Amino acid sequence: MPGTGPAPAEIMIVGEAPGFSEDVQGAPFVGPAGRLLDTLLGQIGLSREQVFITNVLKCRPPQNRDPMPNEAEACLPYLRRQFALVRPKAVLILGRHALERMLPGVGTISRVHGRVFMRSGVAFIPCYHPAAALHNSGLLADLQQDFDHARGYLDELLAGPAPEVAAETGPPATEPEREPEQLPLIP
Repeated sequence: MPGTGPAPAEIMIVGEAPGFSEDVQGAPFVGPAGRLLDTLLGQIGLSREQVFITNVLKCRPPQNRDPMPNEAEACLPYLRRQFALVRPKAVLILGRHALERMLPGVGTISRVHGRVFMRSGVAFIPCYHPAAALHNSGLLADLQQDFDHARGYLDELLAGPAPEVAAETGPPATEPEREPEQLPLIP
């Protein structure tokens, strides 16, 4: 299952793998976790139509088990291509399996959720997975805080820098042109 949403998009959401409902409907986050994701997006003023949503794995693992490392590796080239096409300014990483693939070595989801990690000019924001909050209601408040924190950061990021005021005593300052930077998915 490829993913849904606009490309390019300022915000990309990456989960771990399709579940039963996603497998049947051929779209990511359409089951109970997807309904919670829609609610969370709505609470921060976003909709599914404004973000690109995908998963690390492109097909459902047998018996809905955790993804195996070799399965994630097999799907990684596809995810990298999606990243290049979507060109997000921010990536919300949903859950521990997506975190392990997108930001290996930064820590566990319980330690880093809600934090912002900058990689090649893109903000990566790990969040608890909506399915985890459905199974453990104690995580729901943390998940809502993760999305609230992401909204605050996105407001700053998407607003861009404040316009510069030219000095009255001389011509406006110019910055030297920089070479375009190659953006790897996982540094």
